[in-house]
Amino acid sequence: MSYKQCSNCILDTNDDPNITFDEKGICNHCHYYHKQRELFIREGDIGLNLLNNTVNTIKEYGKNRKYDCLIGVSGGVDSSYVAYIAHKYGLRALCVHFDNGWNSELAVQNIENIVNKLGFDLYTYVIDWNEFRDLQLAYLRASVVDIEVLTDHAIYGTLFKIAKENDIKYVLGGLNVQTEGILPYHWTYNKKDYINIKAIHKLYGENELKTFPFLDKKMKKFIKNSGVEFVNYLNWIPFNKDEVKSLLQSELAWRDYGGKHYESLWTKFYQGYILPVKFKIDKRKAHLSTLICSGQITREEALIELQQPSYNPLELKQDKEYVLKKLGLTENEFEAIMNTPVRDHREFDTEGSFFNYYPILKPMKPLWEGFKNLTGIRK
Repeated sequence: MSYKQCSNCILDTNDDPNITFDEKGICNHCHYYHKQRELFIREGDIGLNLLNNTVNTIKEYGKNRKYDCLIGVSGGVDSSYVAYIAHKYGLRALCVHFDNGWNSELAVQNIENIVNKLGFDLYTYVIDWNEFRDLQLAYLRASVVDIEVLTDHAIYGTLFKIAKENDIKYVLGGLNVQTEGILPYHWTYNKKDYINIKAIHKLYGENELKTFPFLDKKMKKFIKNSGVEFVNYLNWIPFNKDEVKSLLQSELAWRDYGGKHYESLWTKFYQGYILPVKFKIDKRKAHLSTLICSGQITREEALIELQQPSYNPLELKQDKEYVLKKLGLTENEFEAIMNTPVRDHREFDTEGSFFNYYPILKPMKPLWEGFKNLTGIRK
């Protein structure tokens, strides 16, 4: 396919080789956004009534309990706004922060301001750094795209476990269509695939994993039977990113960190440097395209913002030195990793793989992979 850019958002054929366009030049990602909007967004009185009814249900369940809901907080915009709305509606939340060793000082301060000003209790789950570092290094050496699988995988199971331990049925999430509705499929991988994590670590990791909270069959059965429910009410209320930032700044002394999910130093370096340099992925294009579709910015404004460098050069130098030191990598080792050819997550064992259900057939897997490459078949 020759180069083409969407006439509505700013995604193009370089971002997604499988992108398609309608007769007006509008891409499939824009159409997908509007389908999600129809499914999940509830506007006006309908949204407010749904929010009020849900809050009442949560409060009723929470009677005679210490907490009636749980909120995972990162210090970012979405989770901070979820906490603000919970307080506004009189919910008694336990805030949980997942510390994977990469918190920025700004994120820590934001979290402290949130829980102190809203009067919520905070539980911080600290993952074993040596294990997490070993997993991140394994993913870097494997040259797969979605290193953030590790954090998201661990957070998901941890939230359910803490909710169950504290007799909490409702987890308030920050997922929303209005700022996260667009993300090309091949930019990420299945966050819940524990087989893939173990397979990558087996080949490239060095240490035994004893404490990492895998979403294995036992854990997934526990989650299924836990009765815990996720509630994403940001889809039921107006959510303009800039207006919410201003509100958080004035009400909670919240401070901006300059990019989506940049409250984590690792995420900042991964999205701002590793993705665009190694994988040719500029995640800003998906974020900005979502804001175009939700009417928060114009296409012209998005294109102007995209002209700015994805990383401040001075910050990049400082952050790169910090990241390499924390991971225990030399400059040469890191450059070798950056120059290693990209691999698909599905080149390693996956949870849904036929060969995992029938291990006796695993010796046949290389032949099957060769056949798929020859015929162009992918999972």
